[in-house]
Amino acid sequence: MSNKPALCEVTRPNSDTLWTGAALRPLSRQELCFFSSVPPQPVPPLAQTLQGYLRALEPLLPPEELSHTRRMVHDFGRPGGLGPQLQEGLEKRARLNKNWISDWWVQRAYLESRQPLPVHSNAAISLPRRDFNDWRSQLVFASRLIAAVLDFKAKINTGQLQVEFMRGKPLCKELYPLLFSSCRIPGPKHDYIAHYGRSRRSPTHITVVRNYQFFQLEVYNSDGSRMTESQIHGQLLRIRSQSWKTDKEPMGILTSEHRHTWGEAYNRLLRDKLNQESVRMIETGLFSLCLDSPVMRISDEKYASRKAAQVLHGGGTFSNSGNRWFDKTLQFVVGEDGSWGLLYEQATAEGPPVATLLDHVIEYCEKPDPKRAPLLPLPMPKKLYFHIDREIKRDIEHAKQNLDILINDLDVNVFNFKKFGKNLPKQHQMSPNSFIQVALQLAYYRVHSEVCPACDIATQRMFRGGRTEYIRSPTKQGLQFILAFDNPSVSFHFSFVQALNGHGIDRHLLGLKLQAIEEGMSIPKIFMDTAYGLATHFKLRTGQVCVCLCLNVMCFGPLVPDGYAVCYNPQADHIHFSITAFNCCEDTNAERLARTLRDTMCHLQEMLQPTV
Repeated sequence: MSNKPALCEVTRPNSDTLWTGAALRPLSRQELCFFSSVPPQPVPPLAQTLQGYLRALEPLLPPEELSHTRRMVHDFGRPGGLGPQLQEGLEKRARLNKNWISDWWVQRAYLESRQPLPVHSNAAISLPRRDFNDWRSQLVFASRLIAAVLDFKAKINTGQLQVEFMRGKPLCKELYPLLFSSCRIPGPKHDYIAHYGRSRRSPTHITVVRNYQFFQLEVYNSDGSRMTESQIHGQLLRIRSQSWKTDKEPMGILTSEHRHTWGEAYNRLLRDKLNQESVRMIETGLFSLCLDSPVMRISDEKYASRKAAQVLHGGGTFSNSGNRWFDKTLQFVVGEDGSWGLLYEQATAEGPPVATLLDHVIEYCEKPDPKRAPLLPLPMPKKLYFHIDREIKRDIEHAKQNLDILINDLDVNVFNFKKFGKNLPKQHQMSPNSFIQVALQLAYYRVHSEVCPACDIATQRMFRGGRTEYIRSPTKQGLQFILAFDNPSVSFHFSFVQALNGHGIDRHLLGLKLQAIEEGMSIPKIFMDTAYGLATHFKLRTGQVCVCLCLNVMCFGPLVPDGYAVCYNPQADHIHFSITAFNCCEDTNAERLARTLRDTMCHLQEMLQPTV
């Protein structure tokens, strides 16, 4: 049975058309305006990328191995060699397509991955606890949150979303409409993303889930106007009254499985017409709202970590993990204890567009609701039912076991570093981001007695259809500093500026490799070299939080089993960190790295502000 929806649209990123399951149609003028004002992403010069690749290897390889790789790179890039031929193919691809790398990147980084979405692909943003601790206030706040998200969507639909700028350059807005009514669909070899919001009859509902029970909640009145907060609140009260039982099968747990396993279960699930209708309602909904039970509170110090983990994966099958549909692009989480946040699937969009949405939500939630509810009778929210046979029951039990193993394997450590914030490096003419990256590399070295390949994420939205690029560290200069504890101001900033100009090395190297495959060639030797495997085994994955309006923390899992993921939110006088690592790896320990990072930050402060 095919698992491709009959009534959805799948964006083909390499064209100005949409595939609707029947025919290609041109994008509308309104749709084109989301990315037509920004330039295409350039293909970096081949020599520049190869030089950058060798620079990235310098601190990682012993001299004899580096010499071997230099010869291989030189042979690849010489005139008449394979590199210039592939470069020519990429430049032709760039001329013919909206973006030469984004669709390849999404396919390889996300859709072809067979790992479970929780921890590995979903990212979470945990926001400051709201001042309530009961279900009544939970529903009042949830109503306002829904109204805030709908207000943001209205700005997208009416073209009122302000143009964003970075270093004076406008940013592409193409990803914003794709956030809503979109969902990742499992497949046997790779997934795909279904976009339902551009069909002739765009969805007008969201999905609400409580006690593992899913509901279809219409959020627009019959005249097309958005429901008011009080209308939404009344409907949430109705949903609560229909979801008392806590013995329901957690259908959402199925979406946490290995993608091939979930793909097979998905096809079994959709054999039944009732299940098919319920799944389609979840997939087509504008977004999901997860009404969670309270997070277990042990201590204030542990609570921040537990709260972030709760948004990321739901806390386990005996907690709130059954309140998730991990394939969904946007899932807003609101707990009875005032905890709240957003879980989002990165295949559709990475952090910056999501951060802009959250900034709007936070601002909106602080304003009073001026609208009065019309005295109109509203239909009852529709409960979504599933027919669970023996096979599906078995699939759910296996998924529960596997998700609990994954959750127990992930160590999450969240802390607020209060000694200083981004003002300190600024006072010494340093980039706060560069300063923190150096601190992370130094802390890693102190824990593991070695440097490692590390990647920070830079947006490429200053280009049409752009997604992300990696900013690599350490460089040779960074290694010298780590060994000598001297002058941290240069190396990372250079890599950062190159990435923002579209001249990072990682997407270009990936493009060259895939261009060879596209042309029917065998994979070039440069990509079979052990050095390339080492350089792309990122043991340190980092990300800076983009939501500026509050103290929040982003959280996701490491890229590799023996690595870390570190997110940071630098404020004027403090820095919020989250660190994750896998317990199954004896070499990594999130708490130890956190402790060492605190000490390292203090040592760097002493270096910049020595006491007399």
